[in-house]
Formats: sequence, C-alpha cells, structure tokens
Amino acid sequence: MGAQLRVYKRRIKSVTATKKITKAMEMIAASRIVKAQRQVTASTPYATELTRAVTAVATGSNTKHPLTTEVESPVRAAVLLVTSDRGLAGGYSSNAIKAAERLTERLTSEGKEVDTYIVGRKGVAYYGFREIKVTESWTGFTDSPTYADAKKVAGPLIEAVQRDTADGGVDELHIVFTEFVSMLTQTPVQNRLLPLSLADAANQDEDAAKKHEILPLFDFEPSAEDVLDALLPRYVESRIYNALLQAAASKHAATRRAMKSATDNAGDLIKSLSRLANAARQAEITQEISEIVGGASALADATAGSEK
Repeated sequence: MGAQLRVYKRRIKSVTATKKITKAMEMIAASRIVKAQRQVTASTPYATELTRAVTAVATGSNTKHPLTTEVESPVRAAVLLVTSDRGLAGGYSSNAIKAAERLTERLTSEGKEVDTYIVGRKGVAYYGFREIKVTESWTGFTDSPTYADAKKVAGPLIEAVQRDTADGGVDELHIVFTEFVSMLTQTPVQNRLLPLSLADAANQDEDAAKKHEILPLFDFEPSAEDVLDALLPRYVESRIYNALLQAAASKHAATRRAMKSATDNAGDLIKSLSRLANAARQAEITQEISEIVGGASALADATAGSEK
C-alpha cells in the first residue's frame, strides 16, 4: 500500500471515531433537553404566581419596602451571569457573556458601579483570564440545577440588596441568562429582578393586569413589611431557579445542534477522504499496471534481441 493511501486510511479511521463520539453526545443532549423542558414548564407557574403574590402585597399596602421601592439615585448594581460548566455548545456561553458585558457597559454609563456574580465555569474562566473582578461565583450544577442550587445563589444576592451601599450593598439586581425559545432558538436575555417593577409584574399577563387595576387596600398580619420580607426572597429564588432551568435547556439544545453539525461535517469529511483514497488507490493500481506492462515489454525486447 502506498504512503499516501495509508495517510488517507488513518484519517478516515480517526474521523470515523470522532463521528461516533459526536453522534453519541448529540443523542445524550437530545435526551436531556426533554427533562430540562419539563422542569422549565413545571417551575414557571410557581414563579408567576409568586410574582403575583408579591405584587398584590406591594400594591395592596402603603408600605415602602427596600426590595420594591425604587432608589432615587442608584449607585451600585449587581449582575448575575449564567453560563455553562462545559463547552461543546457552540456560542452558548460566549453569547451570554456578551449580553452581560453590554448590560455592564450600560449600567456603568448610567453612573453605577457593577458587582458581577457568575454561575458556570465558562464565565468564571472568561473573567478570570481577563482579570475582571468577580464578587462571587458558583460552578458544578449548570447541566442539571436544583432549587437548592438556586437558593444558594440567591442568598448572597438578597443580602447585597438588603445592605446599604456604603456597606457593600447594591440598589439593583439584574440577571443575564439564555432563554429557551425552541429547539432551534435560544436567546440571551437580561432582566431586572429587584427592585421589583410592579407595573411590569402586573402586566405579565392580562389576569394579573386586571388584578392590579382593581386591587383594594388590605390589612396584613403581622404586617405588610413582614409579608414582603417572607415573600421576596422566595420570589428571587424562584426567578433564579427558572433562569437556571432555562439556561440548562438552552445549553443542551446548543450542544445538540453543535454535535449534529460536527457529526454532519465528519460524514462529509469521510466521503471526501474516501474519494481521495479511492483516487490514490486507482493511481497506485494504474502505476503498477504500467510498471508490469513496461517490464513485460522490456523483457520481450530483450528476448527478441537474444534470438537474433
């Protein structure tokens, strides 16, 4: 076998092995998407109803709570960025990071200091490589987040909102994550979680809007402030949990799409290498035939010369 043909054979074998791996990863990601979609669907009604409850308490009382009251001149904001722990997902993490950078630039242009919180090793590595300060980070659960993970992330953020800015607190809380729209579409989004915009919360759907318009004043026990103290942390946790689930579903969808593309490309490369290998083998056979014919002709000429 010729040297060129051996090279093609080795490359075909290597690409075939890679194709098997990417195909397996594509199938694994596809199976995980189904579970992630179910979790997103299951968590959304709870987050929506909890938002309505917080809105009802806030609009049904005259209490000014620090988590629902706009600061007149905000000076510091917290940004929670949700990325992935793993790669092989196309531009999933990089798109979320770019969205967070745009948000940070906007907040900075408004005169606000920005404290960055990150979920996922990809985001941590990106900011660490560029020596950008990160207030706190969490890793290891982005593929399959639980409510306990969301609670762990929400704790320091809620504390930062409740503290005074002079003591390292923040006036606003924003979150950047990738929203799962469909198997083919995942969009990086940025939402402000706190202070809760009562108008936006009430307009999440028509029923909530109607409740907001006709809501009377209520008496709360022990007090509206105590009720908000209990509800708002759950609100932040539920919103972060829903965002983590949305991000997980988006990541699996991005991985599936990237692995499918890699599998298709591997298949195309195998076809191309097979054609080159066939051409090399044909050239080798042609050369061997030419050598045999040439040798036979030379032998015939030599035999004819000796007979003379």
